Amino acid sequence: MVLSVEEQAQEKQAVMPQAVITDEMIASMQTKVGANLRIDHSVNNELASRIAVTKFAGGIGDINPLWTDPEHASASPYRAPVAPPSFIIGCFSGIQFGWPGLGSFHSESTLTLHQPVYWGDVVDSGCVYTGFDGPSASSFAGRTVTDKFRNSYTNQLGALIATIDWKVINFERGAAKAKAGTSEAKPQPTLPHPWAEDEIVAIEAQVLAERPRGAEPRYWDDVTEGQELEVVTKGPIGLTDEIAFVAGGGTPIPRLKAHAAALHDYAAHPAWAFRDPITGAKEPIYSVHYNYQAARAMSVAFQYDVGFQRQCWQLHHLTHWAGDHSWIRSARSEYRKFVYLSDVVRLTGTVTGKRVDDDGEHVVDIKTSAVNQRGETVMPGTAVIALPVRGADLGAASPAGARART
Repeated sequence: MVLSVEEQAQEKQAVMPQAVITDEMIASMQTKVGANLRIDHSVNNELASRIAVTKFAGGIGDINPLWTDPEHASASPYRAPVAPPSFIIGCFSGIQFGWPGLGSFHSESTLTLHQPVYWGDVVDSGCVYTGFDGPSASSFAGRTVTDKFRNSYTNQLGALIATIDWKVINFERGAAKAKAGTSEAKPQPTLPHPWAEDEIVAIEAQVLAERPRGAEPRYWDDVTEGQELEVVTKGPIGLTDEIAFVAGGGTPIPRLKAHAAALHDYAAHPAWAFRDPITGAKEPIYSVHYNYQAARAMSVAFQYDVGFQRQCWQLHHLTHWAGDHSWIRSARSEYRKFVYLSDVVRLTGTVTGKRVDDDGEHVVDIKTSAVNQRGETVMPGTAVIALPVRGADLGAASPAGARART
């Protein structure tokens, strides 16, 4: 009897390496604190070409013409096409590092932006391992350790573009898998989510109605505390949404390859891959975001999104509201709960304050949130946005214009 793919998936389970946290592991990782990590195999869009920027913007679902239309961008304070602020994540996001045999989840990140990326810029990325917290007990797994990293990005002029401070929770995969089928396990939602046709039609109509503020300035003077940001919607999230993010450069390590190129990498780094029991092919561990067997082997019920992908959505939401004359100074996000394929996520925000900062810029403080169709907050966050003021020159004096290059 020939089994269906669904039946095979139930009978065959992919297996990933499993380990527990040991004193030897901890001692080894302590020696690596402060190391500048080798990231050559993880770098993607070093050159911010027209195609690279356009592909990245499409991969995060951002339709702002500031990133893709030279005529629109030339009339903006930047005076030329620029990349979305999250583009640096498509140059280098993160890496697998240390703790062999443990599972891992990206848990939070804080991005600080200094300069825009223009079409044609060359982005040089670096990553420092700044240490770890733990081990700590976990309700999800046996024990966890939380790694801390700092990414830095500079352009061909030597100017600092941005920094990202990010954390990764590493867990004992075997203990998590053992708990998954016990009374300790949290109840799982129905996956994929059972959408009715009329619900999907309404969601897609909402997405199609959303428009970026674009060339119309949002003045600091007009913003009030308690003001709500317009909603940006993602979903229902499908397989192609995840692949588009990967194709845009959002993948962490290892860089996705095929056939012999992939097998040579996996032979040198066995922990990078597992064998899919349905197809027989080796797949990167990163494929938990689009491969059902990989997600199950990671003790997760279904394929799920990428942490940095979620922060790209946050930044898209912020530029969508603030307009082309603004500047996102910083944004912080925490990744709580999984965003599964078939989920719908609504990005919202509230102005919590406005002030003149130490650099003399007029900024607003924002509390952001991302909520799924089950009413769960999957990404709380904060942001600081510099906005233009009435009466000032909307060109060079606007936050975007002040950072424009001649």
